[in-house]
Amino acid sequence: MNASRLDVKKTYKLYIGGKFPRSESGRYLPAKSPSGEQLDNYCHASRKDFRDAVVAARAAVDGWSKATAYNRGQVLYRAAEMLQNRASELVTEVSRSTGVTAAKAKREVTVAIDRLVHYAGWTDKYQQVFGSVNPVASSHFNFSTPEPQGVVVVFAPDEP
Repeated sequence: MNASRLDVKKTYKLYIGGKFPRSESGRYLPAKSPSGEQLDNYCHASRKDFRDAVVAARAAVDGWSKATAYNRGQVLYRAAEMLQNRASELVTEVSRSTGVTAAKAKREVTVAIDRLVHYAGWTDKYQQVFGSVNPVASSHFNFSTPEPQGVVVVFAPDEP
């Protein structure tokens, strides 16, 4: 007996407040390759999911803004290490989902890792480079110091 098997696709969840919830709406969308083959599924976030993400991010602002620049850099550097450890898996996924060659996918993953390392190195230098003492016409001083501004929302395009 040769019965065909139904392939169960992975459904990627959201990442909100340190957890991986499914979308509040329960909806998901298929992730397809350029040839039209369904690869996996991903959650279709609702307005409530978006609101929950912003609320969680705003709740984390105090902790992040109190962390030292060195600690923030270490978090970015650790993320780069984790990506490096899974680079071959990421190259396969990028190639499979975008249709680019393995060499081009490897270059894209390498650039992403390099960017994290670059910005990890800048976290404790940013204040010295962009902060300054500004001259004023009196016996006072005027200081410019970069400060955390809060939550930033990024809408990523469907196509790179």
